[in-house]
Amino acid sequence: MAFLEVADHVWVARYDWFDVNVTLVRGSGGLLAVDTHASALAARQVLEDVRALGVGDVTGVVNTHEHFDHTFGNHEFRTAYGAIPIHAHEAAAAQTLAAGERVKGLYRDDPDDPHRDEVVATEVVAADHTFSSAVVLDLGDRLVELVHPGRGHTAGDLVVRVPDCDVLLAGDLIEESAASGGVPGYGGDCYPLEWPWTLDILLGLTTSASVVVPGHGAAVDREFVETQRNQVGLVAETIRELAGRGVRPEDALAAAEEWPFPREALAHAVRRGFAQLERGERRLPLA
Repeated sequence: MAFLEVADHVWVARYDWFDVNVTLVRGSGGLLAVDTHASALAARQVLEDVRALGVGDVTGVVNTHEHFDHTFGNHEFRTAYGAIPIHAHEAAAAQTLAAGERVKGLYRDDPDDPHRDEVVATEVVAADHTFSSAVVLDLGDRLVELVHPGRGHTAGDLVVRVPDCDVLLAGDLIEESAASGGVPGYGGDCYPLEWPWTLDILLGLTTSASVVVPGHGAAVDREFVETQRNQVGLVAETIRELAGRGVRPEDALAAAEEWPFPREALAHAVRRGFAQLERGERRLPLA
């Protein structure tokens, strides 16, 4: 069975491609699906697994952010279950179509990728139910909270809190997967300086007993999140320290004696971090 129950009526399926998670939260009104995988073809397998689980129909979808590995199954879910609402933060919804087209272009230019054709053929559908800070979804006998804790992996990250069973779906704000070496997704649209503060808000939504489901990899506990928050905080502090010494962005990765993650995974973090610094936080470059 692809979906495994991690808490009362909360199931997670972990798929090999990207080691991505799709989560189902059940209420008396139906199933809420959180993220929909990376292509129409991949989503059809998810839908088969939902039916095989046999606990009801999907009545709503949540996208934790706009990246294609979390949104490209939206159209297939609509095809299977009708015009169900798709929820996302307003920033994520606004970027979904453009982000999807960029990714399609990358796959189109890589004929050797085995997933090329299925990604290019996917119809991209953006969320049509958006919010700015927080919203509560009524699943009938269960309330689910969508919270935008701040910017980090993207500008439009959200987390899904299921308070009655102490579960938090963290999206890509938390990374566990061995496929990425456990390194958070510092991509070209990340906010490395704000990410630690965002994780502070996320931690405030958990308890010592919380089950935290990342966007990729195995479910973790609060202690794991605290450790990763400190690592993400060290990246931000190091960027600020280097900029304060006048180190140039192109020299920053090599200039720091130690980073909490491999240097090769932090190129975007450093570039984006330097670009997002306030002018007063930077000194003139060292000669």
